[in-house]
Amino acid sequence: MQYRKFGKLDWKVSALGFGAMRLPIIDHLPAKIEEEEAARMLQYAIDQGVNYLDTAYPYHRGQSEVFLGNVLKHGYREKVKLATKLPSWAIETAADFDRYFDEQLEKLQTDHIEFYLLHALKREWWENLYALGILDWAEKKIAEGKIGHLGFSFHDSYPVFKDIVDAYDGWDFCQIQYNYMDIKYQAGRRGLRYAAEKGLGVVIMEPLRGGLLAKNPPPAVAAYYAGMDVERSPADWALQWLWDQPEVSLVLSGMSTLEQVKQNVKSADQSGIATLRPVDHAFIENIQRVMRDLTPIPCTNCRYCVPCPGGIDIPAVFRIFNDTIMFEDLKYGKEAYKEMSEEHRADNCVECGSCEEKCPQGIAVIEWLKEAHAMLEDTSPIPVPEEQEEES
Repeated sequence: MQYRKFGKLDWKVSALGFGAMRLPIIDHLPAKIEEEEAARMLQYAIDQGVNYLDTAYPYHRGQSEVFLGNVLKHGYREKVKLATKLPSWAIETAADFDRYFDEQLEKLQTDHIEFYLLHALKREWWENLYALGILDWAEKKIAEGKIGHLGFSFHDSYPVFKDIVDAYDGWDFCQIQYNYMDIKYQAGRRGLRYAAEKGLGVVIMEPLRGGLLAKNPPPAVAAYYAGMDVERSPADWALQWLWDQPEVSLVLSGMSTLEQVKQNVKSADQSGIATLRPVDHAFIENIQRVMRDLTPIPCTNCRYCVPCPGGIDIPAVFRIFNDTIMFEDLKYGKEAYKEMSEEHRADNCVECGSCEEKCPQGIAVIEWLKEAHAMLEDTSPIPVPEEQEEES
């Protein structure tokens, strides 16, 4: 395992971090973790040198922390640094800080959290936490030894990110969405570099954009892979692009199978700063351009939008829609959509807007649901990107 500098801290973190948000589940139920398989995955990762585990209060409907607590007590807790997050959106009074934190300690079966984050900050949630005294509360917990380092994860614009970084000298780290398709999105590359310059460790989430960048390349992309003189999987290309950058402290991966863990550990073993060649960077730039044309909805499957009051499995609908467009396979899309339970399909939308309020990507969910249902239910042709129309 390769290890990297973690901001200003005198400690090195594994290049790969284990994200406990997409663990294997039973019967498609997020709260029903396939614990035996998930435990094998986690233990393998730790045995191979992964030393940073990331979870959060809402992951797997509140069961991710419980699962980690049960697994780590068998001799693994001392081998890792544990990160979890305060549910920023749920905080109404200062008393909620202790209420959630104490519950998390109990679930995780520990008396301290090495890395504690304010979860999914955007301007209004940050302003509420700040007004309620979150920083004073956190400093007391740090003095008591219950929190090792304070940070935040982020889902808003770059100016908001910069304001939050500058608001407190005590930040030790932050967590941002960043991959080769999201260079200018949210904090983006500017945020990555700004935080690193301030001495913060920078944790990368959504390195594969919810798995999208790990798929077998569609026809429009495959030719670029065939032309390269090195063989890498799509996932490995995406991960190596991140590890190539010195500002990246570690890359989190939410893995769902043991095979994914093994592949990502192998990639991490081969990672390094400034190891990609100019031809490799040119390859990624070409992939960026083609992929942007092929994926109209920037959904990362973070699942903040569910449960939906109308019962819609919004990420599943968007995944089918995007895959249908990307792979130019309307038959696949219709069949996959037909296999969905009727109660989970897009036509159940009541247009309440709760999904759009929660979406970190700022997606116009309601309109995209309408378009997805129209395409997947009727015989409308697959939309062709404007650049392709001009070239045809």
